[in-house]
Amino acid sequence: MTTTQPTSTKQDILQHLLKKGQATAHQLADRFEISPQATRRHLKDLETEGLIEYRSVQNGMGRPQHIYYLSRQGRSQFPNNYDEFALSFLDTLAQTVGEKQVKEVLRKQWERKAEDYTKQVGNGLLLERVTRLVELRRSEGYMAELLPIEDNQCEKYILAEHNCAISGVAESYPSVCGHELEMFSVVLPDCTIERTHWMNHGEHRCGYLIKAK
Repeated sequence: MTTTQPTSTKQDILQHLLKKGQATAHQLADRFEISPQATRRHLKDLETEGLIEYRSVQNGMGRPQHIYYLSRQGRSQFPNNYDEFALSFLDTLAQTVGEKQVKEVLRKQWERKAEDYTKQVGNGLLLERVTRLVELRRSEGYMAELLPIEDNQCEKYILAEHNCAISGVAESYPSVCGHELEMFSVVLPDCTIERTHWMNHGEHRCGYLIKAK
């Protein structure tokens, strides 16, 4: 089947579903200020192209409501530049030197990444540093955003990543996600970092709670 290039509105819908995880046709129509009929045509096209799926939810006595979300193919439309080569390389490396050595290579890689991030994030106020970290992650295809949390006791943020640029690697080698958590802790040594969401557990984003010590 030949997949047509999504229109701007279709791409907007895909990005919204990537970010929010799911939405109804009515919610999408309101979000993009287009008619419900036009929204359903876009959704039908995206479903035909295999980019989205839906599940039906019964609300009361009325017709079932369709909840739309990205398919695996839909997620693949977003940056994951490292996946194909990196996964093939790691599989070959595992066959050659063994799983233990591969885990060591991955650990070394994230140590280098943490060093690079630390240099680029620099010093300054926590908000300045986490904002710079989000910019770095976004430039690498993670579709990251910073969500402030109101707390009178200390400074808190959620670093949310709505797309994983290395999702294929993370599925096959989940230890990279643990190294990622360690990496953020190195880059922000005056903070505690906790994972709040994880795509590998079926959630629609990865999330990290950043809390000033």
